[in-house]
Amino acid sequence: MTGGTQTTATATPGGGSSSAFADPSLRAWQRRALGAAESWRGGPFLIAAAPGAGKTRPSLVLARELLRRREIDRVAIVCPTAPLTRQWAAAAAAQGLQLQPDAANLRTTDDFHGIAVTYARASASAATYGRECGPRTLVIADEVHHLGDELAWGAGFRKAFAAADRKLLLSGTPFRSDDAPIPGISYDASGFAEPDIAYSYAEAIRDGVCRRVVFVPFDGTLVWQSGEDTIESSFAEELPARERGRRYRTAISTELPEGLPRILRQADEKLTGVRADGHRDAGGLVIAADSTHARVVAAALADISGEKPTVVLHQDAGAHRRLREFASGKGRWIVAVNMVSEGVDIPRLRVGVYATAAKTAMIFRQIVGRFVRVGSGSGDRSWLFLPAEPVLRSHAAQVEDEIHRVMRRARGEDEGWEQPEDHVQTERSDPELGFVPVAADVVPQMNLFGEPGDVAVQPMAAPPPARAAAAAEPEEPAPLPAFERRRILRARRHSLVSELARSRRCGHREANRWINSKLGIRRVDDATIAQLERSCELLVAELGRSR
Repeated sequence: MTGGTQTTATATPGGGSSSAFADPSLRAWQRRALGAAESWRGGPFLIAAAPGAGKTRPSLVLARELLRRREIDRVAIVCPTAPLTRQWAAAAAAQGLQLQPDAANLRTTDDFHGIAVTYARASASAATYGRECGPRTLVIADEVHHLGDELAWGAGFRKAFAAADRKLLLSGTPFRSDDAPIPGISYDASGFAEPDIAYSYAEAIRDGVCRRVVFVPFDGTLVWQSGEDTIESSFAEELPARERGRRYRTAISTELPEGLPRILRQADEKLTGVRADGHRDAGGLVIAADSTHARVVAAALADISGEKPTVVLHQDAGAHRRLREFASGKGRWIVAVNMVSEGVDIPRLRVGVYATAAKTAMIFRQIVGRFVRVGSGSGDRSWLFLPAEPVLRSHAAQVEDEIHRVMRRARGEDEGWEQPEDHVQTERSDPELGFVPVAADVVPQMNLFGEPGDVAVQPMAAPPPARAAAAAEPEEPAPLPAFERRRILRARRHSLVSELARSRRCGHREANRWINSKLGIRRVDDATIAQLERSCELLVAELGRSR
């Protein structure tokens, strides 16, 4: 790299085993994954690790080491969402790698070691990337199971990166081959992907890497109008499929005061207790069924907690900004529909309410993954309130069973392994004729598995008055990643070009062409960071002469 940015990744090649892979600040499973990748020379390499376990860092350490050895020329990170591309770029900068988010070309300026783009961008730019991708491109595909969900993404990914010898595939969720098997992935007899390195949620809990989630089901009397009949039931009773769906939707209805609103009160009291126990900025998350449901839930939470929750809806402008603000803030509650999923890093989430109609095993585990991250506040547990629907109880039981198996193996009681059954989603959130929720009287049950210390949820006392935090030494700010420096410089350059155009009474394009000619570049997209800095200096000097 040139242009004054970091060059850690492009030092002279070393070869052989790298001390970077034995870095004691890496977690044991991360060192194990890097050790397994030491002999990897080509083809796909799948790492399946629990949400929050830390897949990003070993991936970047590997990329940095391969660049140092000059076994690769560039890196392409591909992930599901635009905010994740910026998260990857920021994390890479901390490891001495500079990535350009949302780049239209695989080959960027010399300031960058590679790019970080969405699967959608890779699909849209597949022809361009395909021409620029070579065997010495390392492709890192984050949450790779999405390539099986979105057929267009899978086809675009294959076209864009067909020439790359190495593809590092990452996933935090067990995924199946049911819809579209991902090329290069091996699947077992049950259809589940077979990773090269696996690190389960249970192992992460055992190692203190993730928090344990306590499942708190709620059940009671649910009453709904079904055509001309009025049906009363709890989740313990057997019903036909259609009535099971209506029972579930009654349980998550916001219209019945002693139904979901009562659970929201209990969850808010639990959050108050968690904050009182020392995690003062702990937050809560409600996964709602749709946008209308989310807004009503938010209004109920505002009345309950006395604080307006953050609401993030996929179709709303500014949703990603509100997510970032909540993640770094101290607000109590966030309500979301589809926005809070994989890759959304909010370590302060400690209490959740499962109120969505989606109930597949994959979606369930993705939601559970929002509450497991360690790194904010005290406490080794989080709480997830959920309807006592048998499918959800089955998913929760599977998670708990995996945890118990790992704990027993740690005590020398070796047992077999079973993959989770992927239940189909059976509920719909759209209106249905003949169905009207009538009444609900539900309460949280004793936690699903009743272990010592996991008591029934009770109202919590108000937190003690906050004490003044001890004065801390100000930390040295981390250097800005290259992509942020470039964005700031381009904005400043644009402003200076506009000012020069006004001063000369000419068009913006003419002023822009003048500064490009001074630097010997055809367009600003081709400028390095050093050239952007120089252009700003020249523009300031020219404006000074004009005055």
